[in-house]
Amino acid sequence: MLAIFAFPIGVFVVVMFWTIYAYDRELVYPKLLDNFVPGWMNHGMHTMVLPFILIQMRTSHHAYPSRRSGLATTCTVSVAYILWLCWVHHVTGMWVYPVLEHLGLGARIVFFGSGIILVSFIYLLGEVLNSYIWDTQKSMEEEKEKPKLE
Repeated sequence: MLAIFAFPIGVFVVVMFWTIYAYDRELVYPKLLDNFVPGWMNHGMHTMVLPFILIQMRTSHHAYPSRRSGLATTCTVSVAYILWLCWVHHVTGMWVYPVLEHLGLGARIVFFGSGIILVSFIYLLGEVLNSYIWDTQKSMEEEKEKPKLE
């Protein structure tokens, strides 16, 4: 059941990280980190997630909950993560992601809200892809099982 949420969160991580990185890497992964985190590990955290999620989607059928329940859970997890980010900032005075340091309160709210909308859209995309992959495969298997009429 929880595996269905790996798709929207994993895709969100890849999309957001590499979009911000392409714009200005210092906003999400400062060059200083290269001294501590090797490049292959960065790709392991921010690139390889996507192929593994796609492989998992192709090899394992997922029974999605009702759309309302799935979106509610996805949004709840997203809000919990945002609250954690804010709590860490409150306690340490530092944002986990440098991009948040450069945003004012209003822009941060818009950024977080946009992130929740994006992860919700990705959840729906995962639901559609899962249905397409497995309904197509099921149809092909049913065609093979039909006796041939002569």
